[in-house]
Amino acid sequence: MKIFSKQDLQNYELSLTYDDISLIPTQISEIRSRVEPITKTSFMGLELGLPVISSPMDSVTGNLMAKELTNSGCLGVVNRFDSSLQELTSSSAKTQGIKAVSIALNTPFSVIEQLAELNLIICIDTANANNKAVLQKCEEIKSKTKIKVMLGNIAHGATLRKLVDAGADSIRIGIGGGSVCTTSIQTGIGIGQVSSLLDVYFAREKDNLKIELIADGGIKSPGDVAKAIALGADVVMLGRMLAGTKETPGEVIKYNDQLWKKYRGSASFGVKMKNEFIEGEETMIPYKGVVKNVIDGISDGLRSSMSYMNCKTIEELRKINTFSILSNSSYLERLPKK
Repeated sequence: MKIFSKQDLQNYELSLTYDDISLIPTQISEIRSRVEPITKTSFMGLELGLPVISSPMDSVTGNLMAKELTNSGCLGVVNRFDSSLQELTSSSAKTQGIKAVSIALNTPFSVIEQLAELNLIICIDTANANNKAVLQKCEEIKSKTKIKVMLGNIAHGATLRKLVDAGADSIRIGIGGGSVCTTSIQTGIGIGQVSSLLDVYFAREKDNLKIELIADGGIKSPGDVAKAIALGADVVMLGRMLAGTKETPGEVIKYNDQLWKKYRGSASFGVKMKNEFIEGEETMIPYKGVVKNVIDGISDGLRSSMSYMNCKTIEELRKINTFSILSNSSYLERLPKK
């Protein structure tokens, strides 16, 4: 069996996603227990206990989710679709524990200045960061404030230098890979998340660009989190894994004697509420209880993966260079059987 390096995966003839690969331990681990690995990392000037941030979707991250993720050592990016943004700018007391927000291209600069005064990270939340208007918005923000800016999304590293030149501090990587995103179906755009991440990673390494990488989309399990970090991501962005928890916006719904919460894409009809091109779907997620349980599960899985791979730190995990490519049967063999 061939052991693949990151470069081998990058040069592979097909587009790959997380289900297509696995990590391969090739050395004797000195780690006796999964409690030993340290999952702390730095991201955009923040110290995180876990390399996890939440998606700025209106059914995932409001103020409550952002505050709870901060308490759990993660980062919540508050959505721009409801009153959350207005609440943040109306009183600094309400921003306790909130460190990042998303904005639209048409967000007034007066609002952005208020966010800058609160020292919040800004995410320019668009479906396509390879857009002149997005770059101009980023340049304007960076020329007038000292705020850190997150851009998104891209699927390839070809334009990474231009994004850096515009002032982007981090970039969300992935188009069409979200579980309620229909962009690839509607437009034919996008490649597998593994291939997207690697292409941007190697573009950054080739030109020694100063920008942090966010693996955004396609993360379904703690194992996928470990794979994304091993492929070079600085952090992973989660939507569906956090959806359905107590802290997500929206009511708990009882249907067929089971509890549910809504989950929808940012370009779904439920968000846009008008007849224009739709690139997202709505669904119901079984109610999961408090988000801390989800975060604890991710932490346990990531630490366990690090113990297998003999990685004591997140930085060591990012340097892993031993992967396998799975056949469909190999992937299915690893799924739990009932």
